[in-house]
Amino acid sequence: MFRRIVSPLLFFIVTGFPGFAQPDDSAMIRKIADEILLNGKGMNDLYALCKTVGHRLSGSAGMYKAEAWGVKTLKEAGAENTWLQQCMVPHWVRGQKEFAGFRTQQRSTDPVFDVVALGNAVGTGDKGVLANVIEVKNFEELEKRKDEVKGKIVFYNYPFNKTLLRGAYGDAVKYRSNGASAAAKYGAVAVIVRSVTGAMDDHPHTGALRYNDTLPKIPAVAISTKGAEKLSALIKGAYKNENLFIRTNCMMLPDTIGHNVIGEIRGSEFPDEIITIGGHLDSWDQGEGAHDDGTGIVQSIEVLRVLRTIGYKPKRTIRIVLFANEENGLRGGNKYAGEAKLKNEKHVMAMESDGGGEYPRGFSCGMTRAQFEKVQGWLKYFEPFDAAKFSFHEGGGGGADIGPLQTMFKTAQFGLNTTGQRYFDVHHAASDVFEKVHAQELNLGSVVMATMVYLVDKYGL
Repeated sequence: MFRRIVSPLLFFIVTGFPGFAQPDDSAMIRKIADEILLNGKGMNDLYALCKTVGHRLSGSAGMYKAEAWGVKTLKEAGAENTWLQQCMVPHWVRGQKEFAGFRTQQRSTDPVFDVVALGNAVGTGDKGVLANVIEVKNFEELEKRKDEVKGKIVFYNYPFNKTLLRGAYGDAVKYRSNGASAAAKYGAVAVIVRSVTGAMDDHPHTGALRYNDTLPKIPAVAISTKGAEKLSALIKGAYKNENLFIRTNCMMLPDTIGHNVIGEIRGSEFPDEIITIGGHLDSWDQGEGAHDDGTGIVQSIEVLRVLRTIGYKPKRTIRIVLFANEENGLRGGNKYAGEAKLKNEKHVMAMESDGGGEYPRGFSCGMTRAQFEKVQGWLKYFEPFDAAKFSFHEGGGGGADIGPLQTMFKTAQFGLNTTGQRYFDVHHAASDVFEKVHAQELNLGSVVMATMVYLVDKYGL
């Protein structure tokens, strides 16, 4: 694998690349790749984040441990300045383990299901909810059967569409995000949502929901894909007329103080021009938040570390931001952009990694057409890594946390794209652990990110 990656770079050193000081650029990119692929610290950093901090939901003890880890790791990577940027974050707590199961005269043998409350959801309290289940495939079926919904538990059994190779998550997530309020509109007492994943397993996948404040807030849980299949079969058969009992004890507490964790290298020629690279430090309270978004965090830190290690002196300020509260509020990204606006900072580029630590394929580019044409002139530098698939988006497209920079400053954005075929198997689930990350794939993502940062820093956009 290493020989396959490096040998094309040797070719560029010899042949050059039109329009640039080719030998210098090729040699620098070679240095970046060699250092990360041979001496990368990303997996070590990820292990520490996952195993010594663990999950780190906004407002939790893990959040504060993660912030301390972030400051320490940025300093060790060579950041000249590090600081915490305060922001208020939501504080949702899960409470006791959730329960879901049928309640009949045969209680000792009635089926039970592994469920998890959806983030930001209200709980049932200890009394729980006991009601008949109505299964719908989508919002269209809900609308057609709205007269049957009152007093029922609505079960959204919408499967991940595996034919949508890049869009299956966006297609299915609306039932998790908006399903509770859609059902509450017609008098439902709770909802169950099939996990937003293509994996067929016993891990329910949590994630944030959004309530419509004009409608009643009802409890909402995710059920695993295997559990969804089982529940669907039972309510069509022996348990068609039986009631399901759901108990959750989650609740939203008052906002609390969180922080973006920031480290930077000041630019040597244009220190006021800022290049921001980052991912989100928070994670859901299932698993260890390895792929989501531990990998993006350590890749961003690795960009800073490799530039320091190889002795590169950036022209522009390179700033690493470990964003707070992406999962259930986006408070960190909005705070960072808001502070930048108050300080009248000049943000020339922002990059985000939040698609898991799988093999990198290129970037989603949110920028002007002229900027994108310039970036396309660098494609051959990414071909040795099979990461030359760049997509153009005129505004947005880089990621949730850097999105506010685009809105406020029209900042050019790069979102790292990966193969993304395993990411949603573990997304927001207990299975999102360190052991599911492949070291070479993680490191290649760092190489690709550092290469783009180097090119933008040297040549601008």
